[in-house]
Amino acid sequence: MFKSIYPFNGETVAEYQSYSPAQVEARLARAAQAYTALQQTTLEQRCNWMRATAQHLKDKATAYGTLITREMGKTLKEAKAEVNKCADSALFYADHAAEMLEPRIITTGARASYVHYEPKGTILAIMPWNFPFWQVFRFAIPNLLAGNTGVLKHASNVSGCALALEAIFREGGFPEHTFQALLVSSDHIAPIIADARIQGVTLTGSTPAGRSVGALAGKYIKKSVLELGGSDPFIVLRDADLDKAAATAVQGRMQNAGQSCIAAKRWIVEAPVVEAFTAKVKTILAQKVQGDPFHEQTDIGPMARPDLAEGLKKQMDQTIAAGAHLDMGGAVNGCNFTPALLTGVHPGMVAFSEETFGPLAVITAAATEQEAIALANDSQFGLGASLWTQDFEKARHLATKIQSGSVFVNTLMRSDARVPFGGIKESGYGRELSLEGMHEFLNVKTVWIE
Repeated sequence: MFKSIYPFNGETVAEYQSYSPAQVEARLARAAQAYTALQQTTLEQRCNWMRATAQHLKDKATAYGTLITREMGKTLKEAKAEVNKCADSALFYADHAAEMLEPRIITTGARASYVHYEPKGTILAIMPWNFPFWQVFRFAIPNLLAGNTGVLKHASNVSGCALALEAIFREGGFPEHTFQALLVSSDHIAPIIADARIQGVTLTGSTPAGRSVGALAGKYIKKSVLELGGSDPFIVLRDADLDKAAATAVQGRMQNAGQSCIAAKRWIVEAPVVEAFTAKVKTILAQKVQGDPFHEQTDIGPMARPDLAEGLKKQMDQTIAAGAHLDMGGAVNGCNFTPALLTGVHPGMVAFSEETFGPLAVITAAATEQEAIALANDSQFGLGASLWTQDFEKARHLATKIQSGSVFVNTLMRSDARVPFGGIKESGYGRELSLEGMHEFLNVKTVWIE
């Protein structure tokens, strides 16, 4: 039995019965049948269904946002923005799928030679609770448009979202069973990955989960995409626009109560401006309102579960014990973690070396820009980074030195359907979104005609 609990006050939202092996088998069989049926549809039809899905999301943004907030605690305004982002991305892909799937002509000595992109079958998605709609949609949109079917193993605390997502694609017009939820626990994943009907697996989650799923996918020779943890650096050089940098740093760290793999987790600031930057972020943090996520004035809601808040406090306390200073915040009450700021954080401290998944910001001083880049790269993670400098040529040069899947200069690190998203090192492999995300689970077939 899975239980959804409203994080703000601990109220039980709903309970869901986990699926039996027979129910899972039936859904996998229906997914395979739906794949066969989907091959009889045209790309134009699928694009129209995706546009209708997007319109349905926009029409029901408040209802779906409310469900998200009730199950995992983010503010309602953030939840509605998440739903609308899914809709906008669906429209982007519907408008560009034809060109993304167009055969690529290659000049050779043959009469004709080209690359053809073909769907492969049913893809398993294992998704987390922190962006319960967006992280599913960014997998589902390109795959359903390309002609794959999908099955979703969602985090158990957002089972209501999982069932809603299954229904949303039907509402848009996609054939029955094209996209289905599997309400199962993590220890039931192995036989699903092993099933011959599953042609690939994508995971967004922790690095340990990625190791497990990646190993299973490799064992059964299944393509996998892993989007894992991150400890993204937010690098502020001495020539940065400090007002804009400070405001963006707080936004990037505190959105979704800090529960984002691409949150600005390590603020690395050149020494000449570290004092001024610290003062600015403290002023902004003090103005943030934490409270009921359904209240319009609330900026920061609760964390998703009490154990997550306690785990973050443990990381904070260990960092303080190692010599860092707590400038503000850090109190825990159930799922509510008061936004905190640690200064004097150095490599080797827990809050520098581990991923901190919650509203905890840390500042590390760097003597030079070279040291700032070295500190940014001093991590097992490599998902994204934000770099702040008003020197355009310097930015172009330093962006090539930062070890990450993305570098955003003078702006917030984010995922966007127009550009690829993914990491390196222990942040995973493969890409979601854009052209690269469309092709991940397709058969890239070479055709050569003499």
